[in-house]
Amino acid sequence: MEAPDSQESRLFKLDLCGAKVGIDASQEQLIDLAQKYGFGAVEPLVWDLKSCDQAKFDVLNEKLKAANLVWGAADLPVEFRTTDEKFQEDLKHLPVIAKALQTAGVTRIGTGIMPCSDSLTYRANFREHSTRLKEIAQVLEQHGLRLGLEYLGTKSLWTSMRFPFIHTMAETKELIAVIGQNNVGFVLDSWHWTMAGENADSIRSLKNEEVIAVDLSDAPAGLELGQQDDNVRELPMATGVIDIKSFLQSLIDIKYDGPVRAEPYCEAVNKLDNDAAAMATAEALKKAIATVGA
Repeated sequence: MEAPDSQESRLFKLDLCGAKVGIDASQEQLIDLAQKYGFGAVEPLVWDLKSCDQAKFDVLNEKLKAANLVWGAADLPVEFRTTDEKFQEDLKHLPVIAKALQTAGVTRIGTGIMPCSDSLTYRANFREHSTRLKEIAQVLEQHGLRLGLEYLGTKSLWTSMRFPFIHTMAETKELIAVIGQNNVGFVLDSWHWTMAGENADSIRSLKNEEVIAVDLSDAPAGLELGQQDDNVRELPMATGVIDIKSFLQSLIDIKYDGPVRAEPYCEAVNKLDNDAAAMATAEALKKAIATVGA
């Protein structure tokens, strides 16, 4: 068993998010893997937790406590990007899911903003997002959950449809301001931070409470930023294309205290078995935080 995630010079926790590194495991199995490889946090699996009774919640929380783990951020189980019918159907089920997450002790949840549309202009898309996300945030707030929004800055993605949409931190700030809920903030991703042309000061413009979750990855070498494919990435520190040191130091500067997860979208990692994937992810994340002496 590897040494546990330490807290010597940082407040954030290294988080094992199974889906992002190809791990197929139950909630209990994911907790065991997180403990085995020295993580400090673990992904809450929405559908596993939704099916728990109180006895199961007690078992999971005992496992977390014994493993010195906390919950990371869950994935938002509401499709708000398509039809109103689909949105309303998912929203109808959200209170039950949010209550289950609250009972488990989860406080963070996140989702991404699709940065383009073939049917909605920027203004129409903005209105739809602000309206729907406000409804979602209001439900989540009743259950002690904070919602993180991730802007997607990859140029090949936001130019892939007729109408570009939000793909920078500044635009996301505008959306959050219009939503107007105190429990809405950012999911920051080192990849999209780089692709959107952000810098360390962009992160330092935020407060800790505005950052709900953080993703880390590296980019393939030999390509201009505008040529990068959103779904082809590397584990943190694999190539050095992304300035992960500055990214992490900025998080330390604002005293960020949430989960930091690997999101490599890497075929080689996805092909590994669960143990090997968890080990590779832990090694990459620990290499990344070593750059800031954390």
